[in-house]
Amino acid sequence: MQKTTLVPYAHLPRAHRDRHVLTSTVDVFGAAHWLLAENAPQPGGDAMPFDVLVVSVDPGGNVELTELNAVRARWPHLDRLPDGGFVVAASRARRYEDANQVQVFDTLGRETSSFSVGDAIEHLLVDEDSHIWVGHFDENPAGIRRWSAAGRLAWTSDGAPIPGLFDCYALNVSGTAAWACPYTDFPLVEIRLGRPVRVRANRVWGARAVAVHGERVAFYGGYGEERDRLAHGELTETSVEPTDVGLLTLPDGPASRRRRVVSRGSRIYVQAEPFTTWGVFDLSS
Repeated sequence: MQKTTLVPYAHLPRAHRDRHVLTSTVDVFGAAHWLLAENAPQPGGDAMPFDVLVVSVDPGGNVELTELNAVRARWPHLDRLPDGGFVVAASRARRYEDANQVQVFDTLGRETSSFSVGDAIEHLLVDEDSHIWVGHFDENPAGIRRWSAAGRLAWTSDGAPIPGLFDCYALNVSGTAAWACPYTDFPLVEIRLGRPVRVRANRVWGARAVAVHGERVAFYGGYGEERDRLAHGELTETSVEPTDVGLLTLPDGPASRRRRVVSRGSRIYVQAEPFTTWGVFDLSS
């Protein structure tokens, strides 16, 4: 079986590795961000507001630091807005309408607004128009939705012909378009604003990330022993036709079981514990 090695992409500077990594991501423009706290959150109880540091590394290797004040999310998602601000969201909401779930911060780290997008966030990705795409896992049947940075619901998968949308396993946001591969039937879903949602049948189950380039697609991850699977396919009008299957590994071997993945266009970014380094697979290379 062919092995593909992730290419080293971005590293958390050593000067900041004494802090706890709450979460990390790669934004729509390719910059990597780490959300850092002095200590790891403790299980149980409500999270009190605390200050955090965002360390950003752009594709050229330049480092930027932003302090965010009074963050409330215990287990957060993070992304950057095109204007330089940040979005921090709690993956779980104790009440479905929790006005404090999503916090929007300006470039100086001050909270400017907060709103709810619903419980059970699996993916949160900002697009080039400052809209926030949210995919939920199976404890919230809301599916996939797109929100403005002010908390206005701009698009929803309700009514779209997506079979078995119970858990958004994979979500890719690039430009202003999105691709998804949801449980239970794992179709490849193409969402472009102003056009009907396009759904292609797919036989690759359980992928946690998806990359698309032209008429080619790649799925990363799977169940059990297929967690390092990299499955390639070609797009037809109605389906994804498999071409070959291999493995995607770190430069020093398979990734640990604990990892993060972010899908952006033709790229899949992978980060393994201790979450200080991002590697990238680019389908267009």
